[in-house]
Amino acid sequence: MKNFIKWVAVGFGTGWSPIMPGTVGTLVGLPLAWGLMFLYEKPLLQSVICIVLTLISIPICGIAEEMIGGKDPGCIVADEYLTLPITVIGLTSPWALLSGFVLHRIFDITKPPPIKQLQHIHGGFGITIDDFLAALIALGLNHLLFYFI
Repeated sequence: MKNFIKWVAVGFGTGWSPIMPGTVGTLVGLPLAWGLMFLYEKPLLQSVICIVLTLISIPICGIAEEMIGGKDPGCIVADEYLTLPITVIGLTSPWALLSGFVLHRIFDITKPPPIKQLQHIHGGFGITIDDFLAALIALGLNHLLFYFI
């Protein structure tokens, strides 16, 4: 079971990418986010699904971190791909999927405040919380972007 959890945590192997493992791993979340967009008339259901995916990420990332060693190893990407769908809640345009992906990666990589202040938190919660916040900020900007387009 632990090997399966590790496999999910590393994005089914995408987290082992030698180039930009976080970004490559986030690609696994695109089908999840795209599927979520079909529920655009039910933003509450979309939100519940995203909360469940985020909560699933916490133990997966925590267990994998213990197995792999170190704090928040770069190969663990479940936090990235399981929080990506948050960026498209309430949106329908395929372009929102692209902008959500790009914004999520920008905020996860650059870690502007208050995301940076969360880096001291350990375990699966610490691994996931910064991506969750990055996704929420990306969601807000995504809505602003598509409101004005």
